[in-house]
Amino acid sequence: MITPIVQVDKLTRHYRDVRALDGVSLTLEPDKIYGLLGRNGAGKTTLMSILTAQGFASSGDVRVFGEHPWENEKVLSRICFIRESQKYPDDFKPIHAFKAAALFFRNWDQDMAMQLAEDFQLPMKRRIKKLSRGQLSAVGVIIGLASRAELTFFDEPYLGLDAVARQLFYDRLLADYAEFPRTIVLSSHLIDEVANMLEHVIIIDKGKILLDEDAEAIRGTAFTLAGTRARVEGFAAGRTVLHREGIGSLVSLTLEGALSPGERREAQELGLEVVPVSLQQFVIRKTLDAGADLSGDADGAGAAAETSTRMGATR
Repeated sequence: MITPIVQVDKLTRHYRDVRALDGVSLTLEPDKIYGLLGRNGAGKTTLMSILTAQGFASSGDVRVFGEHPWENEKVLSRICFIRESQKYPDDFKPIHAFKAAALFFRNWDQDMAMQLAEDFQLPMKRRIKKLSRGQLSAVGVIIGLASRAELTFFDEPYLGLDAVARQLFYDRLLADYAEFPRTIVLSSHLIDEVANMLEHVIIIDKGKILLDEDAEAIRGTAFTLAGTRARVEGFAAGRTVLHREGIGSLVSLTLEGALSPGERREAQELGLEVVPVSLQQFVIRKTLDAGADLSGDADGAGAAAETSTRMGATR
């Protein structure tokens, strides 16, 4: 039996009238890459802050490496938490940030940090407050990777990187993870970019866990069916509808579940189009359309689709 390195039980966090976390329970196992996915304000950063002792829980229990993390140096020295808005002293240069990290993280790899700085073309002697957003993001991801902490959280620090630099980050992360396995949690709204890296997916929305499942088990568990309204709705009868769009006599349904080979043949014979749903679209449908009335008309469906598109482009 695998011993979890993180155990969370019925965790809640209140901010005045806002319930940021609502009875969250989950476990994180050693040597896995997790995706913590959800909309902005869903509770992702609050959860990570509590796990890394940078925030308080209102109620519930948190154990990291079997102990409470708050003011626990033995636990915190094994954790690295990199935020999008990571702060550094004003007079620091990247080299100072790396030297400070070397003092804190016992698995720190200085050679790796310097190589990554070269790969990201990071000006090592420029003050951090003078760096561009992309360069500041590079400082964060370099520390996250070179720390080789047993439990590493990346709270979207790579958003400031351009597409080429983000791919460099993903490549270096996977290569180093293969050689030095540890538990890595990626919080991201660029879901399609990180989807193939994830071994386990946790979807959080409005402070609650909507899904906590191995990534392989999720793939193929939803599909979009498109065609004439009568045939699509007849074929979809009895299935869970995650999303509906329609114009005139045509309709498109996102359905939960997988199709058997026989069902695929039947859909083809009916002239229906079957399209796999990406992980990003699956997350959007699970969160944006959760609890929505899926029996509305085309105008309502179009508004939902427009909002879905906006979500894919914003944090």
